Amino acid sequence: MTCRIERVEVFCYRVPVKVPVATSFGVMRDRPAVFVKLTDSTGCHGWGEIFANWPAAAAEHRAQLLVQDICDLVVGANVATAGALFESLTAQTHIRALQSGEWGPFRQVIAGLDIALHDIFARHRGLPLAQFLDGRAAAEVPTYASGIAIGAAAELIASSRAVGHSAFKVKIGFDGARDIDALRALADGLDDGERLMADVNQAWTVTEALSHAAAIDALGLQWLEEPIRADLPAGDWQALADGFATPLAAGENITGNSGFETAIAAGHISVVQPDIVKWGGISGCGAAAQRTRDAGLRYCPHFLGGGIGLIASAHLLAAVGGDGLLEVDVNPNPLRDAFEGARLRDDGNFTIGTAPGLGIDALPADLSQYQTLSLERRA
Repeated sequence: MTCRIERVEVFCYRVPVKVPVATSFGVMRDRPAVFVKLTDSTGCHGWGEIFANWPAAAAEHRAQLLVQDICDLVVGANVATAGALFESLTAQTHIRALQSGEWGPFRQVIAGLDIALHDIFARHRGLPLAQFLDGRAAAEVPTYASGIAIGAAAELIASSRAVGHSAFKVKIGFDGARDIDALRALADGLDDGERLMADVNQAWTVTEALSHAAAIDALGLQWLEEPIRADLPAGDWQALADGFATPLAAGENITGNSGFETAIAAGHISVVQPDIVKWGGISGCGAAAQRTRDAGLRYCPHFLGGGIGLIASAHLLAAVGGDGLLEVDVNPNPLRDAFEGARLRDDGNFTIGTAPGLGIDALPADLSQYQTLSLERRA
């Protein structure tokens, strides 16, 4: 089929939070989200999400970038495959991104559009997105609790356990020795069958990371995420892979097919974590996930945003398969929780809906109080 895009709509939201979400590199003092809706000439629509967590003004900027700089390449376009926009927009915006130095924002907008176009194509086929991607897709995927602040980890793990989680990822990278002491206490307090992971958010140098290797390895973590900067040379990552028995995880800050090909071929990370709203959408991250599986590595999608991106991440994981876990942020976020399809079951698993596409007909009415901007372009 050929799909003609007639309308692009983008919606920005910000939710004040009582407890800021802290990482080693910065603090989120509200929860933003950017949702995009494509409508084709038949009236069929699809939803996507665009990364907006960083910098603080990212949400409104991405919305304006879409409408002012990218919509002229989208509205009126005839697309023959679900991945056509990803391929064409990546090529057509290359010089614009180069000229402005805004590689990340362009990639993030394209990712959201790619998710929305996949939603449209799945709807036309009358299939859930996961089934559209692979007819053998799982009906549910396992999850883990994420975004757990080390200072409040005991309480957050207890509350996560109460809603069915049995795997927990804690944010560290604030104070090396103290963080590891706290992790040790958490590991000692796990119930049978529970698992613990740690995310350093790129805070350590290679020397610092290696100095913690023995202590980290003694904890039996499922993985250690981004202990050093994602853009450090492959040799630095290899030094960590040689120095740690604990599996290393990364991927949310890897972009491009070549970036994932290089990282996967190098073999220094065991858990590969592409983020569908930061780069690639379904097209790019689906390819990266399949390369990960083919290499015998573990695909665990990264995600820390709103409900649309979480649902899309779950569908992609269900289609790709393997032993990966879906990342679910434990911090309060109405921009995620308002979507019925983004809610977990009592056992902590995530059910893949049976409605066509992502199963989202309209944005939840409850979100209107948080809207900061809405823009559109029509053919």
